[in-house]
Amino acid sequence: MSGHNRWSKIKHKKEASDSKKSKVWTKVIKELTLSARLGGGDIAGNPRLRAAADKARSVNMPNDTIDRAIKKGTGDLEGVNYEEFNYEVFGPGGAAVLVEIMTDNRNRTASDIRAAFTKSSGQLGETNSVSFMFDRVGEIVYPAVTASADGMLDAGIEAGASDVESDDERHVVLSGLDDFNEVRDALEQRFGAALSARLVWRPKTASPVDEETAASLFKLLESLEDSDDVQNVYANFEVAEDIMARLSA
Repeated sequence: MSGHNRWSKIKHKKEASDSKKSKVWTKVIKELTLSARLGGGDIAGNPRLRAAADKARSVNMPNDTIDRAIKKGTGDLEGVNYEEFNYEVFGPGGAAVLVEIMTDNRNRTASDIRAAFTKSSGQLGETNSVSFMFDRVGEIVYPAVTASADGMLDAGIEAGASDVESDDERHVVLSGLDDFNEVRDALEQRFGAALSARLVWRPKTASPVDEETAASLFKLLESLEDSDDVQNVYANFEVAEDIMARLSA
């Protein structure tokens, strides 16, 4: 089982349980504001903003909160200017970790990130030392009950997807960067709104790690995710099923 996929599931469950907590909302509001600043406040005409709005609704954010965040981005209301960039980190066992940041204070963020990976024996990498190990792709997620694995695979291929991964909880439809909007729209016409539809970083390969290293890596990822300035975390390791079972017990 890949570390990326496992962490995606953990994150999804955490977000579901924390849907009314300020930490999750803070990250979504930042994305709404920056998306509107970069691409305008028209949700229909701004794919990134549309994805952010879908995310906001999935965590039960009220429409007026969504509207205020968008207006802060477009300048209709006074707001904070956020910048975004990535940290590239080598975690325990040499695993590559890509951290997406959105912040209004680089110094605060740098301090938080260094504290997180120092505690887990991580090391900050140079620019492009980690990112080349990942591909930027579209990811569209549906619950498993939406269709059978074969049915979703057929629908994904017909829509132009590059791959479909299915398990007992969900279907993950992957697409090329340029095909993302078309694939998402085709699937939504057929199945309705997705659980999530966004651009992500997917590891090109995944290196196996032992139980001790896996435990340290999951601790690092969770520590990073706890920062309000961290939007997403991606890693390129995989964990054997028996090890994963023990860590999940």
